Amino acid sequence: MRTLTRTPVPEGTQLVELFTAQAPLQLAGGATLGPVQVAYETYGTLAEDGSNAIFICHALTGDAHASGVDPQTGRAGWWDTLIGPGKAIDTDRFFVICPNLVGGCQGSTGPSSVDPTTGVPYGMTFPLLQMSDFVTVHRALLDHLGVRRLRAAVGGSLGGMQVLQWATDFPEQLDQAVVIAASSRLTAQNIAFSAVARQAILRDPQFADGHYLEHSDGPRTGMAIARMMAHITYLSEQGLAEKFGRRFQAEESIGGFGVDFAVESYLDHQGSVFLDRFDALSYLYLTRVMDYFDPFADAAAAERIAAAGTRCLVISFDSDWRFDTSHSRRIVRALLDGGVDVSFREINSPWGHDSFLLTIPDYHRTVAAFLSQADAA
Repeated sequence: MRTLTRTPVPEGTQLVELFTAQAPLQLAGGATLGPVQVAYETYGTLAEDGSNAIFICHALTGDAHASGVDPQTGRAGWWDTLIGPGKAIDTDRFFVICPNLVGGCQGSTGPSSVDPTTGVPYGMTFPLLQMSDFVTVHRALLDHLGVRRLRAAVGGSLGGMQVLQWATDFPEQLDQAVVIAASSRLTAQNIAFSAVARQAILRDPQFADGHYLEHSDGPRTGMAIARMMAHITYLSEQGLAEKFGRRFQAEESIGGFGVDFAVESYLDHQGSVFLDRFDALSYLYLTRVMDYFDPFADAAAAERIAAAGTRCLVISFDSDWRFDTSHSRRIVRALLDGGVDVSFREINSPWGHDSFLLTIPDYHRTVAAFLSQADAA
């Protein structure tokens, strides 16, 4: 049986079994899952009264390593621009928690994990997940850490969707909710992008009906194509033009159908490096969760947030066309209609959807100022 090649679990990452075969995770769809292991990292020190905890929800291909540099690999945390001493989410002030999602492949239980009842990886027998399942596991992790209430939950993209789900399901547990570059309901175009990416994986002969972990190196071609296409949607036309334009990769065009333009070389690289850090099955399962997400289908969702007094910040970026500002405005309208205390900012950036991962001073100041509101209250 082949072992999935993963990015090494960083030195600061901890593993905990939150659910067992005897006391399994009850999923929203009706299935159960156990045991469930979760990888997580923490930064800073929890206050004696527990009032300074901030929970970080990662995006589609993120992991528990959100901040700092892993001494084993030299890899910086995926949100190291935002989280750390003196940064917008200041670990000198806050106790920050970030887990890897259930269904993922960076230490937490997912479809590439071994099913204890069969002795082989779950593959496509892994149960389908919903956004509320992520929140159930997040809350179990808080119980494990002895944290009863959060100063804030913060997330970008898929992470922002998790925060929104948490705020609608258990608003009494959140003082603040920060939703960045996210959506409350994917458009047909968003679903279409993910559908094509999934088909690239599913139609790769090496996918082997999800049994590739036992038989092959997996759907590497399909995964690379899926990542290349997705990455285009994370950037903006302006950002691509500024970074690459129509420049050739070499001094002169080589012609033909190989990698000729600089942007082609960039996408080829992004597809290649993705193969050794992420699993195709996790990509299928997590993108499907996003497709079905629609928290405001529950007409009382926003009213529950308002009743609990949870304050919300919604941020979009003006060049983001994957989840453009209309997605954020829809969230804001739903929250306002329910009487929620909500702030909204559209941030200027040329870098598209990926802006939420970058150092953009206005964006970071906005997050820092919002988190400081509780100090002034």
